[in-house]
Amino acid sequence: MFKILITGAKGQLGSEIKQIKDNFPSFHFIFTDIEELDITKFSDINLFYKKHKFDFIVNCAAYTNVDKAETDFGNAYKINAEAVKNLSEISRDYKIPLIHISTDYVFDGESNIPYTENDKVNPQSVYGKTKLKGEEFAKEAYNHIIIRTSWLYSSFGNNFLKTMIKFGKERENINVVADQIGSPTFAGDLALTVIQIIKKISVKEVRNISGIYHYSNEGSCSWFEFAKEIMKESKINCKVNPIPAQDYPTPAKRPKFSLLDKTKIKKTFGVAVPFWKDSLKACIKQSAKL
Repeated sequence: MFKILITGAKGQLGSEIKQIKDNFPSFHFIFTDIEELDITKFSDINLFYKKHKFDFIVNCAAYTNVDKAETDFGNAYKINAEAVKNLSEISRDYKIPLIHISTDYVFDGESNIPYTENDKVNPQSVYGKTKLKGEEFAKEAYNHIIIRTSWLYSSFGNNFLKTMIKFGKERENINVVADQIGSPTFAGDLALTVIQIIKKISVKEVRNISGIYHYSNEGSCSWFEFAKEIMKESKINCKVNPIPAQDYPTPAKRPKFSLLDKTKIKKTFGVAVPFWKDSLKACIKQSAKL
């Protein structure tokens, strides 16, 4: 039985992996969050490995409060960088592959074409800088797959989808930024992609896999367009008004443009990438059942 350690199991991605785990009976998932395993402490991970002898690490843990990170560098660095360093050392010591989840915030957002894995990084926020440091540590693992994603949402946790639904039910109209472009990512799609990648590696279908990969849903939109689609699919009668980012100042600077080029992950692992509107429908449908 192939054992997979999932860190940050209570977050959006970890929760979505938990939702589909029964579809993969050949894998034994070990779901952990801070209560079960503190990945900021190397000795704790080392003891945990000796007890459970897992074959793969998927690091879903992250400090994701982008604005709070601007004044909380210590904790953001501890979780987004130091913890990854610890996991990389475990990966090296015991020859265990590591999948680490990163972000579009490592880019400055000044491009006008989708970012490839080889494009220059230039994070503009504390969150982006600590996540980039995490990437650097992840590269020191025995085998590493770094997946950069964007605009992650899910039926679980706190995210843009759930905020918009809440506001939509409470208000007659809302203002949403219309001049930041990206692609929403349903965490359920990313969860399936992560498991498909592990499946291919476990049966040695792919080799020399270490590297950075981009994954988000297909298509592009602004936050305004995303919000409008959420209201439409949720059948909420709330008017969404477009506003420029300058009218909605935030402590952390957001990328103006963060579309990710998915060519590499599709070519290497043969994963299908659904269109963002289709995935939004699927997520809303799933949420209604929970």
